[in-house]
Amino acid sequence: MTKSILKSAFIFALLIGPLFAEQEPESQKQKKENPPIQHEITVTSTRIDTPTREIASSVTVISREEIIRSGKSTVLEILQDVMGVSLIQNGPVGAAASVHIRGGNAEHTLVMMDGVELNDPITPSRSTDLAHYSLDNVEKIEVLRGPQSTLYGSDAISGVINIITRKGEGRPTINFSSQAGSYGTFSGSTTLSGSSENIFYSLGTSFLQSAGFSAANQVYEGNTEKDGYQNLTFSSRLGFRLSDNLEFDFVVRRIETEIDIDNFGGAYGDDPNNLQTYNSLFLKGQARWLLWNNRWEQKLNLAIVDYDRSYENPTDELHPFDSEQAFYSSRFYKIDWQNNLYLHETNIVTFGVDFQEEHGESEYSSNGLWGPFQSLFPHQKASTTGLYIQDQLRFSGRFYATLGTRLDIHSQFGSSLTFRLAPAYLIENTGTKIKGTIGTGFKSPSLYQLYAPGTLWGPIGNDTLAPEKSTGWDIGMEQTFLNERITLKAQYFSHTYINLIDFDFLEGYINIAKAESKGFEFVFMGQITESLSFHASYTTANHADKDTGASLLRRPNSHFQSRINLIFLTKGNIEFSLLSIGRRDDMEFVGFTSERVTMPSYTLVNSTVSYEILSSTQIFLRLENIFDVDYETVKGYGAPGFSIYGGFRLNF
Repeated sequence: MTKSILKSAFIFALLIGPLFAEQEPESQKQKKENPPIQHEITVTSTRIDTPTREIASSVTVISREEIIRSGKSTVLEILQDVMGVSLIQNGPVGAAASVHIRGGNAEHTLVMMDGVELNDPITPSRSTDLAHYSLDNVEKIEVLRGPQSTLYGSDAISGVINIITRKGEGRPTINFSSQAGSYGTFSGSTTLSGSSENIFYSLGTSFLQSAGFSAANQVYEGNTEKDGYQNLTFSSRLGFRLSDNLEFDFVVRRIETEIDIDNFGGAYGDDPNNLQTYNSLFLKGQARWLLWNNRWEQKLNLAIVDYDRSYENPTDELHPFDSEQAFYSSRFYKIDWQNNLYLHETNIVTFGVDFQEEHGESEYSSNGLWGPFQSLFPHQKASTTGLYIQDQLRFSGRFYATLGTRLDIHSQFGSSLTFRLAPAYLIENTGTKIKGTIGTGFKSPSLYQLYAPGTLWGPIGNDTLAPEKSTGWDIGMEQTFLNERITLKAQYFSHTYINLIDFDFLEGYINIAKAESKGFEFVFMGQITESLSFHASYTTANHADKDTGASLLRRPNSHFQSRINLIFLTKGNIEFSLLSIGRRDDMEFVGFTSERVTMPSYTLVNSTVSYEILSSTQIFLRLENIFDVDYETVKGYGAPGFSIYGGFRLNF
């Protein structure tokens, strides 16, 4: 699918929007203004829809209402405030970005869309670049902390992020939004969604463009050129109900981007013509059918995820002798057969088998004063077969427990066995929940770590690598007050990581590292009045290398987030938020040497104001980093200062 096709679809969607104009019923407006108290539903924690009150796991559910209210455009932006999640980005919007959950490496977080892995097989450690995922056609996002390999296999070693796309329902509805603001930023999106008796659909297209700022921080010498970004996304979800017990569901998401990048962070890292293109294609098909009077639910999922990245950096005035180019291509196939047996109201058994195969290849070449250089990674592949079973128990509306185990068989290193146990006990009379979890996780070596060819300086890949492993547990309690309008949560967590893969210049990739993360998480949230709500979370943690005792790089020792939301004049909404990130260590590179440095803490204050001027029209204003704080999430790379964005939404 070419950019011209996507652009034509985007323009077409903008033009047809007014043809579907229709007033929003008063009843719907009243529901938005006075939402009933209800329990959140999570699917990621157990693979089936489950109320969070029955879950022992530490999970955050970001609803569609919260996404809309935030005024934000990307998944990365909305994850910034999530408890236990630390975010890093190498510069402005579009620059490479990743997250750490509970101290794990970026590649220890499994990122999924509708339950399908997004981690890129051709990256050196098989991580996910979260910079390019828009919130277009996203229904909700679930963040699950702790090892989750029992349900999801490799990479779910410290946590899972599941982006769940929108499933259309009700009469045909068109939503159009647009905003513009600081750093020459403009974005727009259009979605068409709805359902009939036998069909449900949600189609969307979005465009984001920004002139940006220098990725290599401008506070250092030699960094003056802005690094821009363009993102064009097409998304769709289409389903068919052939009968009361048979349904098909198809999801497609295509992303095409162009990013200006710099050579490195710090002084003179700027480059005026270093261009990266990043394209991805996500395809998923699901068949769901019910047997035994709806007591046996089966889901058969087929998915393909395709990535293509390329880099072009020709010579320029600042680098008259240096040029480089590269391409990286990968593809991921998955088939998953999941079975849910609703044996009794007290017992649900989930079991299944999945098979996944990853492919990757790359080529890098450069030229300079030291002559030409070329690095080839020929096509390689690896596969994994997983068998899993989970039992979900409910007793007397008080005791809930989930226990499961999984066996994964990898084509190179062999087998890995994981387990998880997560009980919770409710004391209804006092509104108290006592909970705990313990589980294990693993991460198989990446294609690059296994098979990268050696060089004149020594080996790189190592096909005898063992998987990385983790053991994690937490224990805590939740307390509600005033008919569940006020909730307090507190828990302690501990994660141990062993067999971590590191690079040795003499031996290449080897299993040598061990690490530990432990700390406390606190949450306070409340619906103070019908129009006033408050949410705050605080994490304090110690993340350390178990061999040296040194702090793990880029993991903050504290993370505090709070927001207060107020509905005013019936049709208006204002939200203030505060984000405070504690100290963390990073490496500063000077010439051919590097040294560990401690980066200072920082606090950001943001606000979003929206107002419904017509029954189908809303305007909003978003202020980011109101006090124009100078900070870095990665040493040497810039971060946005005070920013202002304004826009509108139309709902037909």
